[in-house]
This record gives sequence, structure tokens and C-alpha cells, in this order.
Amino acid sequence: MFKFLFLLAILILSSDAAVQDFCVADLKAPESPSGYSCKSVTNVTVDDFVFSGLSAAGNTASIIKAAVTPAFAAQFPGVNGLGLSAARLDLAAGGVIPFHTHPGASEILLVVQGSITAGFVSSANSVYLKTLKKGDLMVFPQGLLHFQVSDAGYTSVGYVFFSSSNPGLQITDFALFANDLPTKLVGATTFLDEATIKKLKGVLGGTN
Repeated sequence: MFKFLFLLAILILSSDAAVQDFCVADLKAPESPSGYSCKSVTNVTVDDFVFSGLSAAGNTASIIKAAVTPAFAAQFPGVNGLGLSAARLDLAAGGVIPFHTHPGASEILLVVQGSITAGFVSSANSVYLKTLKKGDLMVFPQGLLHFQVSDAGYTSVGYVFFSSSNPGLQITDFALFANDLPTKLVGATTFLDEATIKKLKGVLGGTN
């Protein structure tokens, strides 16, 4: 019994010693799959824990008529290692955040202006779809395909919150049509005809 209590005490003390109040991202160091390494505490300032970039609207003059302003560890060093982050969504009327996934995090969307139709598709291919108004929240489980569209006649704004300081992002359309994946293989895996694939590649900057 004494040996057990002794070992337990060592484990508790070791755990306490390993705990840090925070791990502000050292943006001068390379990022690893587990995040950024910690900046020396002597170099940490209050500004590392404050981010003002979500106060300004993003530029929606793009093909998707939408903009995403992130507050991830790379922009907001204080969230590094804390398991959370945020972003601002600006969508012109008809603007769209295309089907995409966040492999590293679940997401909550809060609509603060306009009307956004949002949804996700489960691994069983069930669709969960809702038109959201100001004040509405919707959650998107980690890794599932989801999207947001600003309804016609509305300029919409939302804030999204993630369960990771670096949620990751893969946009389905870009993965298929914005690179050099051969048209023949895209057709074989999507059942789209060659003309449609080449048109989409032309729009999104893909080749081959």
C-alpha cells in the first residue's frame, strides 16, 4: 500500500509540474501537427491574448462572394494549445462558403446579421439543413462536410468558433478542381463529363 501511495504521489506531483498556464505560439518557429511551440514566458505580452481582426468586414469581391477572417493560432497566438479559436464570416447576397471539412475541430456558427442557410452531411449521408436568422446557433460535428449560403437579398455576417486552435480546412471544390489532378481521374471518381470538369478547373485555376 505504501508503495502504491508513493507512486501515486509522484504521478500527481509530476502532472502538476507539467501543467502550464498557457502556451503562446512562437510564430518564428515551424508549426507541427500538434501546433506551435511555446514562446518564452519572458517574451509574452497581453497583446498575445487579444485579437482585434474580427471587427472589420472581409472583402467579399471573389467568386464565392464571401470572406473568412480567421483567429487561429497563426493570427492569435494566445489560443495556441487551448483547444479553441474563432473566425468571422462575411457573405454578400448569394455568397457561399462551399462544402468543406475541418478535420481537427467541431464548429459552432452564430449568425449576427442577415439570413444564412447552413447544413452538413453525416457519414450515413443524412442531410441536416436549416435557414438561420440573427441570434441562431448551429453546430457542425468534426470532420463532416458542411456549408453556409447567404440567402438572396441578405448581406450576412456570422462568427464561428472551433474546438481547436488550428481546425484545419479542406474545401471539396478546390480539392477536385483547383489543382493538377488529371481530368480523367476526376471524371472517374465524380461521374462528371470532361467538359464540365475542364470548365470548373478553368474557373478555379486547376490544370491537367
